[in-house]
Amino acid sequence: MTNKNTFKILIEFLMLTVGSIIAAFAIEEFLVPNTILDGGIIGIGIMINNLTKLPLSMLTIILNIPFLLFGLHKLGKIFIIKSAYCMTIFSLFVSIFAPLTNATAETFLAVCYGGVILGVGVGIIIRFGGCLDGTEAVAIILNRKLGLAVGQMVLIMNLVIYSIAGILFGPDRAMYSLLTYFITSKVLDVVENGVNQAKAATIITNDSKEISDKIYQKLGRTVTIMEGEGLVSGKKVVLYCVLTRFEVRELTNIINSVDTSAFVSITDVSEIIGNHIKKTLEN
Repeated sequence: MTNKNTFKILIEFLMLTVGSIIAAFAIEEFLVPNTILDGGIIGIGIMINNLTKLPLSMLTIILNIPFLLFGLHKLGKIFIIKSAYCMTIFSLFVSIFAPLTNATAETFLAVCYGGVILGVGVGIIIRFGGCLDGTEAVAIILNRKLGLAVGQMVLIMNLVIYSIAGILFGPDRAMYSLLTYFITSKVLDVVENGVNQAKAATIITNDSKEISDKIYQKLGRTVTIMEGEGLVSGKKVVLYCVLTRFEVRELTNIINSVDTSAFVSITDVSEIIGNHIKKTLEN
């Protein structure tokens, strides 16, 4: 491993650490004290914590383990290692922040500031190739197998969780939690430089066969292959594929492992019309 790659990995894990600490601060100092739920596994953990007083740090790890094991062979070791690392750091700092004085007892302030800070933390984690919640991993796998939008599946899962919260803690807690979710989502998008769920990658390379094969094998995405010609560089092969924002980091790793001189352009896709052929991942 070169010094450049080692430095890159260290920076990634440093930023994953920062994102996890920020998210833990938002959860423990703003949301938990005011019975406001995050989505996904963490939201379920907050509900169990309120009902049983079991530590949220312990619940986060225990509840996420099945999802990490489920995604191990589907999402790749690097993604799972980063996600497990984020969850561990998050759990550690949740327990560190727990004894501290809560940031505010005003519910509306907790919703606004907690949602913004949580969005920053989760946005950093996603940007550097990690994941803090097992439901996101499941959503990505279902996206690859069934073609369902990641954002829509996460929203449906969270609506179920918030509905349960409404029954257990009252409808106002559910509405506050849903508002926090939308604030977090918007801030997360800002941190991610406005990325949408769908992204389009245009790759100009001399190693089109190997790159397209790896994209198909690792991401389950087919690639459109076109011929191009550069003004100076001459004839080139242009690859085009559509993927989710969660897969951009893995795509970058694939390209860098094959052709470090490739030219890559990533753009937002606001709408997809027609069927996009994808590999059916094996069970």
